[in-house]
Amino acid sequence: MSDEDAVLLDVEDGVATLTVNRPDVRNALTHEVSRGILDALDEVEGSDARCLVVTGAGGAFSAGGDVNAMAERLAGDVPLAEAVERIVQDTSRAITRVARFSLPTVAKIDGVAFGAGANLAVACDVQLASEESKISFGFRQVGLAVDSGTSYFLPRIVGENTAKELVLTGELVEADRAESLGLFNHVYPESEFDERAAEFVEEIATGPTVALKTSKRLVGQGFESTLDQAMENEAAAQAAVFETHDHREGAESFMGREEPDFEGW
Repeated sequence: MSDEDAVLLDVEDGVATLTVNRPDVRNALTHEVSRGILDALDEVEGSDARCLVVTGAGGAFSAGGDVNAMAERLAGDVPLAEAVERIVQDTSRAITRVARFSLPTVAKIDGVAFGAGANLAVACDVQLASEESKISFGFRQVGLAVDSGTSYFLPRIVGENTAKELVLTGELVEADRAESLGLFNHVYPESEFDERAAEFVEEIATGPTVALKTSKRLVGQGFESTLDQAMENEAAAQAAVFETHDHREGAESFMGREEPDFEGW
């Protein structure tokens, strides 16, 4: 498989679907995959997409770091610390870019999300999973400490104590427990997964895109803001969103008791 095929991108009807396409290694986050994610996100930014879906091919979301490449690098002539840093930085750059992406992002998880692959999933705004899916921050399984954002993402989602439990045990969390912990927003039956996920994504992709992007940014800023700062940030943002076409469309449709037809601007 060529490097160009490691990540596939499709943009249709306002939805950009980024597929990690290395099923032979369970969609491990190789250098080629990490680079492909960054390139694909550049392309999405220049498109008319209004929502980004991240998924994996061939029955897995992502098995995490590329253990084979790790072993090869550690056996080479590059100093140990430098080799590890390169491996982690490749993956971390891709996951950070997903976490900071301006559009609403949805992880579509059908299979296992493990280690750095779990971080790729929770870096998205919403996680949709099939009932057969599992997630683990099991870096301990390969004798490593957490990386690629675990210490940032996981406590914010599940709380500090549960985060410590998940990384200390390496638990492979079943879909229903992942949903109860907030790691998965919605879990759907396998037979309905694609249809239900598509319906959810369509609702976001047909929404008032500028307002949704702004709301996403404000929620993220809220973690670092006081109440007064949050109020000020929201007021300033609302003044800008008030000028959009979709606000006018929404207000007029609301007054007329009709369904709005948002155009994304």
